[in-house]
Amino acid sequence: MQIIAKSLLDIKAVKLSPQEPFTWASGIKSPIYCDNRLTISYPEVRKAIAKGLAQVIKEKWPQVEVIAGTATAGIPHAAWIAQELDLPMVYVRSKPKDHGTGRQIEGVLKPGQKTILIDDLISTGGSVLQAVAAARKEDADVIGVAGIFSYQLPAADENFAQAGVEFTTLTGYQELIKAAIEANYISADQEEVLEQWRQDPAAWLK
Repeated sequence: MQIIAKSLLDIKAVKLSPQEPFTWASGIKSPIYCDNRLTISYPEVRKAIAKGLAQVIKEKWPQVEVIAGTATAGIPHAAWIAQELDLPMVYVRSKPKDHGTGRQIEGVLKPGQKTILIDDLISTGGSVLQAVAAARKEDADVIGVAGIFSYQLPAADENFAQAGVEFTTLTGYQELIKAAIEANYISADQEEVLEQWRQDPAAWLK
C-alpha cells in the first residue's frame, strides 16, 4: 500500500539518504534506514497497519488460528492484529529464557495450530525465520509471515523459499520510492541510486 509507505515517510520511520548512506550492523552501507518502532506512537498509523495486515491475513491465510509476534518490534503489532481478527496471540523471544522454564514462546501455542508470524521489518528474513524455527520446534504449523515493510531484497526471497515459508508485507521498498518521488523527497537521480542498492546491497560494503 502506497498510503502506508507515505505514512512511514511522514512520521520519519523511514529515512532516505543516497548521498550519505547509513551503516547496518552487518557492515552494509545502505541509503535507507527503517525504524518501524516509531509507528506505535502514532495511533492513526498503527491502526491503519493493524487493519491492513488483518485484511491481508484474512485473504491470504483464512485458516490462521494464532497470531505470533517476534520480539520485540513485532509484539505490539501482533497484539493489535490478533485483536482485529479475534484470535489468540503469542510472542517469540529471540532466544529461550535462561531461567525458570526456559521458554522461548510466551502464551499458549498448541501443537499443530496454524500460525502467522508478525514482524515489523523484513530485510533478508534472518531474524523472523529464526522465530519460525522456534515455533516449529514447538510443533506449530507456521503457514506464513506478515510484516509492515520489506526492503524487497533478492536475498529475502531466496531465504524464505529455502525455509519453505510464504511471506508478505503491507508495503515495500519500491512502493516507498514511488511515494518519495511523488512527495519530492528524492530526485530521479537519487531514485536510480536507490534501485541499484536494492538489486545488490553487498556492492555497498566498504
